[in-house]
Order: sequence, then structure tokens, then C-alpha cells
Amino acid sequence: MKRTVLALTVLIALPVTAGVRHYSADINESQWQLTDSSRLQCRLEHNIPGYGDAMFTSRASKQLNLEFELDMLSLPSEYGAAAVYSAPPEWMPGQMQRRLAEMPIRKQYNGDLPQKTAWTMLSELEKGYWPTIYYQDWYNRYDRVAVELNASNFIGEYQSFVRCVSSLLKFSFEDISYSVLQYKKNSDEFTRASEKKLSMIAQYLREDPGIELVLVDAYTDSWGGSWHNRELSKQRAQRVKRFFEENGIDSDRIETTAHGERRHIADNAREVTRAKNRRVVIRMAKS
Repeated sequence: MKRTVLALTVLIALPVTAGVRHYSADINESQWQLTDSSRLQCRLEHNIPGYGDAMFTSRASKQLNLEFELDMLSLPSEYGAAAVYSAPPEWMPGQMQRRLAEMPIRKQYNGDLPQKTAWTMLSELEKGYWPTIYYQDWYNRYDRVAVELNASNFIGEYQSFVRCVSSLLKFSFEDISYSVLQYKKNSDEFTRASEKKLSMIAQYLREDPGIELVLVDAYTDSWGGSWHNRELSKQRAQRVKRFFEENGIDSDRIETTAHGERRHIADNAREVTRAKNRRVVIRMAKS
């Protein structure tokens, strides 16, 4: 007996290759803006329609600094990593994309990158390349996301950003928020180091109206009569206040207190330590 063999074709469902959703500004609508320009902070922003904003920020500090932040309309729902590439636009045929770095994805936080990568991204934009961030979509497992920074209309605002960065103060709020000024013996004359620090504080106060109150506490050592020391501490506190006023700081922002010979921080028996008690402490807090 002949057997009839039936060939059965079995169709196996294979996963579809993940698609890529692209977010980028249209060439004609690509805008770069210097949204913050002061001696305290410079920020260059690029809007990515439907996604959020790409921001490069540099702040007043002893060291040159830069940070990139990807301000997302929809924050990550899980942890992961994104690959950062420099990609050539379509009008650069034959050019290859280059991998720049990896950006950590943190749940419910914007993406960010450190100084070295941020400067590299800016230099790639200056050459006309599009820094692009790729990652697995945290809401749709079948999709990957590509976030592109369009280099169109970049150069003019970038040059303004560079000029802004070059004019930043060379110190930060943390460097002057709590300062101790020293005086010469039995006078209200500052030491040279104290004059320099006072000048730095005045510069910062002119730039930052958010500092509403500056507390000035003046002290003396214990040599001399207590009344004399109390008056001397008043003179020292008032000299600081006058200095600020002469440098354009509203007197309402300055509050002085004269403590005289109270609250010593060092031994008064020796000159080398007694000098530490002749001081003015300046404290500031941001609103």
C-alpha cells in the first residue's frame, strides 16, 4: 500500500525588527537660543519638537565647566543606557557616524552628559554634524528612539555662547558664600587678601539679585577696653557696608552686627593666634 505523505508548511512568527522613532527639528525650523547670558551662567538651548530641549550650560567657577542636559517631556520609566553618536546629515554623503559616549538613563530624571562629551558635541555641531542619542524606548519594547540635534542655525548662537562663557566670573557662589575677612591690628584696614575677597563678593552681588540679604558680623581681639573694641568692631562692619554701597550694592541688602571682643575663635595670649579674632564674617544665602 502506498502511503501519501503530506508536506506541512509550518509558519513561525518571528519578531519584527524594531522600528526607530526620530525626534528632530525640521531644517527650516531648527533654532538655537542663548537663553541665559550673564557672568554667573550661560545656557545654549535647542528645541526638539515633540520631545523636549537639549541644553548646554556653563556656570561661574574656578574651573572651566560645561554640562549637557536632555530635558525630556516624558521622563524615563526605568533605568538603562543611551548611545551618543555624531551623525552626518543627508547632505554629507559618504561620511560615517562616530560613537561619542554612553549616556546613563535614570528613572524619572533627565539625561545628562559630563564636560568632555558636551564639548565634543558642540565641536561636532560646529562642523555641521548632528549629535544623536539612541536608546530603547521604555514604553514600547518594539521601538528604538533617536533624538537628533540639528546643526542648522547653530553657528551664530554658539559664538555668542562662547563669548558668554569667556566672561563668566572665575569663582562660584560656594567660594564666597561664607567668607572671613582679616584686619590689621587696632584698625579697620583690610589685609590685602581680604580686599581681594571683598571685591569678589561685591562682583557676585552685582550679578545675582537673588541674594537678598548679606549678614556682616564684626569681631575684635580682647586687647584694649571692651568699649573700644565694641566701637572698633562697628567701624569694621560699617567699612564693609560702605564698600558694598560704593560698588553699587543696595544698603538694604546688607545687615551688620558688631560683636566687639566676644566669640573668640583663637587664643588671645599670642599675637599669631590673636590676629584670627580680628575678623569680619560675611554670610549669604540665595532665595
